[in-house]
Amino acid sequence: MATAYFSHASGLRHVTPPGHPERVARLEAIAAALAAPEFDTLDRREAPLAADAEVLRCHPAAYLEALREAVPEEDYVSLDADTHMAPGSLNAALHAVGGCCAAVDAVLAGEAANAFVGCRPPGHHAEEMRPMGFCLFGQAAIAAKRALDHHGLERVAVLDFDVHHGNGSQALLWDEARALFVSSHQSPLWPGSGAAHERGAHDNVINLPLAPMTGGDAMRNAWEREAFPALDDFAPELVIVSAGFDAHAADPLANLNWEVEDFAWITGKICDLADAHAGGRVVSTLEGGYDLDALAASVAAHVRVLMERGG
Repeated sequence: MATAYFSHASGLRHVTPPGHPERVARLEAIAAALAAPEFDTLDRREAPLAADAEVLRCHPAAYLEALREAVPEEDYVSLDADTHMAPGSLNAALHAVGGCCAAVDAVLAGEAANAFVGCRPPGHHAEEMRPMGFCLFGQAAIAAKRALDHHGLERVAVLDFDVHHGNGSQALLWDEARALFVSSHQSPLWPGSGAAHERGAHDNVINLPLAPMTGGDAMRNAWEREAFPALDDFAPELVIVSAGFDAHAADPLANLNWEVEDFAWITGKICDLADAHAGGRVVSTLEGGYDLDALAASVAAHVRVLMERGG
């Protein structure tokens, strides 16, 4: 089976203020990288618009309505110092949620071996009632809840290797015993959460803080020592990945020193985990990554491994 690639042009209409790092050019760089001949066999699909019911798996109706009321008619509105909405932003975010849910459906139905959702805005900082960190909806957590509640899975792992802690995913899954959330991230760094003692209501959270300026070796050691043994014990039936590429040494927003090979390594290890417990089923969704060249190369490496393992 092929790797499914979900995207939507609405992501190009989520326009952020001049100089904002989470910009339209990110999707353009990814599209250019994945246009190379080696990616011709990707099963390219349009991310559908999420129904309200999908968003409501993690966010209350009042939150969704407040965002709808905040959509500007022109320019953009600032929800906080970092998070902004243009006229097309909410639609883009709903396609990002819809893409993640459709990817879960396709992988669990056996239509695709695994999937990558290349949509924006990202999602892993959005809390139940609070947009933050460029994010409006927690699409990785929503996808996990769809797998659990709609498809009836008993165990889903959400793995986050973005350089910033996935505070939103952690909060949305904190009391979800059927989900194991794992995040490696630079610490100290915004948003300031993600200490090792934050364990979830059911011992279902594993945080792997990494000191500034450390490279891929420290990341590999932390995942091998602390995360993968616990994940093997948990034995997930589906693995969802919050794929942020801002731990790259070239990224302007943080200070870890990963290289492209480190993203390929962790993708391969995640596929090993999925092969052992989940029939190879992996759904990955784009989070951060703000140096365009590093982002394009890292996404290409990530998708390349998914394709190799899925084929």
